[in-house]
Amino acid sequence: MTSPYTRTELADIILKRLLEEQTKLRDAFKQSGQINSCTVDKLLPEDIALQIYRAFPKPEQMGEHRSIREYKKVAAQMNLYHPLLEEIIYAFQDERVVRLVEEITGIPEMNPDEHLYAGGISLMTKGNFLNPHLDNSHDNDRKLYRVLNLLYYVSPDWTVENGGNLELWDKGIDQEQRTIVSAFNRLVLMITNKSSLHSVSKVTAEASRCCVSNYYFSPHSLEDSNYFHVTSFYGRPEEPLKKVILAIDRKLRNFIRKITGKSIVETKHIYKKDQ
Repeated sequence: MTSPYTRTELADIILKRLLEEQTKLRDAFKQSGQINSCTVDKLLPEDIALQIYRAFPKPEQMGEHRSIREYKKVAAQMNLYHPLLEEIIYAFQDERVVRLVEEITGIPEMNPDEHLYAGGISLMTKGNFLNPHLDNSHDNDRKLYRVLNLLYYVSPDWTVENGGNLELWDKGIDQEQRTIVSAFNRLVLMITNKSSLHSVSKVTAEASRCCVSNYYFSPHSLEDSNYFHVTSFYGRPEEPLKKVILAIDRKLRNFIRKITGKSIVETKHIYKKDQ
């Protein structure tokens, strides 16, 4: 099986679309008073976006993250799946795309991750969710800061009523969140730093919310000083007991990582290209 499009061909299309929206995206991303983010719709021709959606594996063919923190299907070992999925992932890692995204966001010296640490594809079905959280601050080797999320949604006819939408907690966990619908053929750029709390609302529809994910890293901290934290989950405002449990959970995992330099559970979400 071969991909109908190469990563370079897909990157050409992405680059053209981002250039068309560059000024609008830059202004939106730099808007004050909220988590830095912007969206571009109709990223690819509709027929290509549909092919990407149809190339997604079945949920049972993917790995599962299931706990009080999250419930979703994920995959990073891309050579196990339709090659179009690998091509679209790495299209976002094209040097030209990365440099243009730098201009849009103002974040310097960003590097994509060929090993897809926490990247790749994800799929969420009815009942799946992702609690509010801060992404882990660094790459797997703790050498670079994780600075930007690129989330590309490909589920047709996805509406806010379906759930499974990106939520940005601009004013903190106890204030109302801002919702970005996981709309078909939409790319979201979102900063990740010490205050970029975000979540995915529980899916309520009998459908699959499919997402292609990339993360960019940088040697530079986005704060005034150096910092470190593991992925840190929080309870939603209506979840008082989970708030307490997740507070203990993140403090314990942060403590162990800082002392030992290792996670409690070794991550398996990495693309091992030799396998």
